Amino acid sequence: MKKIFYFLFFMLISVSLNAQKNQGKLETIQDEKVDELLSKHLKVNEISNTISGFRINIFFKSGNNSKANAYQIKTTFNTKYPGVEAYVVYEEPNFKVKVGDFRNRMEARGFLLQIKGDFPEAFVIKDQINYPLIEQ
Repeated sequence: MKKIFYFLFFMLISVSLNAQKNQGKLETIQDEKVDELLSKHLKVNEISNTISGFRINIFFKSGNNSKANAYQIKTTFNTKYPGVEAYVVYEEPNFKVKVGDFRNRMEARGFLLQIKGDFPEAFVIKDQINYPLIEQ
């Protein structure tokens, strides 16, 4: 019984000493395809500067003066909400004004409630958004 105890005791000390020697060092073993996939992912992200998210559509019209009206609505929005980006987009046959870069629908709905008095026809849409700024 003592022999087993001493054997286990010395094994435990040996493992403990090896762990202390290698502290801070970590060796990872992985398939080469993981690095290849990571490289492809980084290249795609360098090309695309947008992610899937939500915006609020505050205007869309077609026809005469629709472009001028869209830019007028954008100016009005920028005056009332200077911290939120507004985008004029032409998607045939409509000019649209989309606002915000929201990561999820809940953020977009919260802002929609704030602007609904000024833009009663506004609604949330799924869209490609710019990377939101991270607040510190």
